[in-house]
Amino acid sequence: MTPDVMETASYWSFGIFLLGIVGMCCFMLFVPYFLGGRDWGRAKNDPFESGIVPQGGARLRVSAKFYLVAMFFVIFDVEALFLYAWAISIRDVGWLGFIEAAIFIFVLLAGLFYLWRVGALDWAPEARRKRAARLAADKKAS
Repeated sequence: MTPDVMETASYWSFGIFLLGIVGMCCFMLFVPYFLGGRDWGRAKNDPFESGIVPQGGARLRVSAKFYLVAMFFVIFDVEALFLYAWAISIRDVGWLGFIEAAIFIFVLLAGLFYLWRVGALDWAPEARRKRAARLAADKKAS
């Protein structure tokens, strides 16, 4: 076969592939519409999962601590990603890379100790109250 015929054949095969995708999507969208039931009852639009009828609303209030934990996770997950990349290239970066990684770990540890000292890692309300009372007593004493 000549190169022109090969190129045209590849275009046709790609076109048939796209046509197959569009046909499959149309099939999945329209066949259930035509073959599906049209029964409308009182409980037709109620959410139903795992055989349990829901109680109450789906909107749950989530504590801000949940988002704080998520941010800490992302920060320290990125740290692990950087350290993994550093460990893979340890022979290429040498001592300079080791020093840079040590500085990186030190900065993250300083941030962790700061968060711990400020009380961002205290999850229980009574621990926060005790810390606040202790800090107020320390300020009064000095």
